[in-house]
Amino acid sequence: MCTDRVQVLDGGADSLERACRVDLHTHSTASDGTDSPLRLAEQAEAAGIRVFSLTDHDTVAGAEQLRKQPPEGVAFIPGIEFSCRMDSGNCHILGYACDAAHPAFQQALARGAALRGAKLEKRLAFLSQQGMTFPEEELERLRQIPSAGKPHLGNLLVRYGYAPDLQRAITQIINRCPTGSSRIDAKTAVQAVLASGGIPVWAHPLGGEGEREIGPEQFASMLDELTGYGLMGLECWYSKYPPSLCGRLAETASARGLLVSGGSDCHGENKSIPLGMLNAGSQPVPPDRLTILAALAGRIPGGLPIP
Repeated sequence: MCTDRVQVLDGGADSLERACRVDLHTHSTASDGTDSPLRLAEQAEAAGIRVFSLTDHDTVAGAEQLRKQPPEGVAFIPGIEFSCRMDSGNCHILGYACDAAHPAFQQALARGAALRGAKLEKRLAFLSQQGMTFPEEELERLRQIPSAGKPHLGNLLVRYGYAPDLQRAITQIINRCPTGSSRIDAKTAVQAVLASGGIPVWAHPLGGEGEREIGPEQFASMLDELTGYGLMGLECWYSKYPPSLCGRLAETASARGLLVSGGSDCHGENKSIPLGMLNAGSQPVPPDRLTILAALAGRIPGGLPIP
């Protein structure tokens, strides 16, 4: 039976195991989603989700908004998704229940913001060279977005008639711009999350929506490298993966002593992924399969009663 109690999971005290549905990977307008943080929380409640996290790219602006103004009817876990690089490949690191004011965490945020800002300016310069220009007020609005990325710029290209739709704006125009990497070092991200009291998790470890799939050898190499940095969990249940693959990832996580997490990677209208979809078969995932929930409960001051 679902609980109706409201909580923010960096200061509440309720049982996570009673939640009906969980989604620990979502995005808002603070990064590349199309729904505001508050609207996303409202949609999560309407979808029957009782535990969710906002994990915007390289920013906690939206998560901090919801932490200070807790949504009603849904348990909220503040989160983030760092875009990272390492020796064996690129990855994304989710961080949950972090102290956003911790110096190491702030340093990682600042580094990520600087890299993203530089990449945005390179893209704008590239577009200008191609004769694709925008009013100054549009550019200022773009620069004010905490974590502006391809969807923001792509939607702008569509709005001003430079591209027929978002997908082609990205694949045929934006992707032609040589920008270099805007990712922080994975070790920096993992250890910043750990230093701030949070739980670092490797997001969609076999490749995310729209990304190149990662093969077994590269997966093993990346996992070894990340666990060496202190990684604590794997996002085993993910909207792109069939249930059988999710199960195998969960077995790998268990064998390596890692926590099992799950999320949809919902971006609103920018990706056709509904909230609460934790596998490609849309099969329900019992909360007790997500071992990260009990670990998150243990991060709460005073503890969290788990029946």
